[in-house]
Amino acid sequence: MRQRSLITITAALAAGALTLTACGSRDDDSSGSDSGGGTKVVIGVDAPLTGDLSALGLGIKNSVDLAAKTANKQKLVDGVTFSVEARDDQAQPSSGQANAVQFVSDKSVYGVVGPLNSSVAESMQKVFDDAKLVEISPANTGPALTQGVNWQKEKVRAYKSYFRTATTDAIQGPFAAQYVFNDAKKKNVFVIDDKKTYGAGLAATFTEEFKKLGGKVVGTDHIDPDTKDFSAVATKVKNSGADVVYYGGEYPQAGPLSKQIKAAGAKIPLVGGDGIYDPTFIELAGSGSTGDLATSVGAPVETLDSAKQFVADYKAGGYKEEYAAYGGYSYDAAWAIILAVKKVVEDNDGKLPSDARAKITAAVQNVSFDGVTGKVAFDEYGDATNKQLTVYAVENGAWKAVKSGTYTG
Repeated sequence: MRQRSLITITAALAAGALTLTACGSRDDDSSGSDSGGGTKVVIGVDAPLTGDLSALGLGIKNSVDLAAKTANKQKLVDGVTFSVEARDDQAQPSSGQANAVQFVSDKSVYGVVGPLNSSVAESMQKVFDDAKLVEISPANTGPALTQGVNWQKEKVRAYKSYFRTATTDAIQGPFAAQYVFNDAKKKNVFVIDDKKTYGAGLAATFTEEFKKLGGKVVGTDHIDPDTKDFSAVATKVKNSGADVVYYGGEYPQAGPLSKQIKAAGAKIPLVGGDGIYDPTFIELAGSGSTGDLATSVGAPVETLDSAKQFVADYKAGGYKEEYAAYGGYSYDAAWAIILAVKKVVEDNDGKLPSDARAKITAAVQNVSFDGVTGKVAFDEYGDATNKQLTVYAVENGAWKAVKSGTYTG
């Protein structure tokens, strides 16, 4: 494995990355209103902007918008104005692939942040890689995206243009299992997933670690994510003797599932991954969700000194939606692209070269900076070097962090 040198970020630049500025409302999708000449660099955003997962998708979009406006305000890259073009994938792989084709065909796009869903990413990676257009997801956690389908036996990186600022389910699932078994003292689990890339993969890594620790899987099942009637599986959970349920999937289904399990008479916690970590889960699950658990990437943004300016400036920016679970990771993903553009422009006498996309992708591999979520850098697979995770519990109608750390396997 060859050594990869880091781009040296000066103290002033590192500080500048976090010296954010108050910005306009989300309704202004373009961050380049002050362009007045120079080179326009578009950062694409692909996320679910409508539908059940739009709370997360809009937080991604808004946070990238804030990063672009911050770079413009600081005049971070001389002669370059950044703008944002967001496309709605509706959490559907086919829509994501179509969006990727459109981004590639727009020669002003030099990087893309997204998508939210691992299954959508699978449909986009080759399109971007063929065009040497860098893609950084703030939320994908499926290990195969960076390490290949046989990642448990042999890690192989298939797409050098794909990166992520979130850690993977190879860590998240086992981290949850350790908390459930060791801290929550639950020994008998019923495992459910939605059969999608993210949910099934997360449930599998949780299950493997839970069994390794000595826990017992007393039942498994799958649900149809297109329905909201989970009474049949809820009855199975009740009759299984499980003292905890692990669900691999997302909050639109997890909330009703939790509610129906409790209604069936199984007063046991539902545990899930970052896909359920959203206030909407609590709304859907109702008052019985108290004690339900979720893991999510990183530490709570609100608790990080590195994120204080981001939180304040996001609020001052007038965005209509919350930055949600992936706001900080989206900002950092956009900032990695912005720093890569800066490096490429500076190395080419102040302008973008004809092969700018390829050079920007190469530069992203080597970025290293202090971001909103902590130290931001990528390993040889394109994975985030920040492996921290947090367990959250529902208390008094809100998510509360109960434990942060890293998986010790």
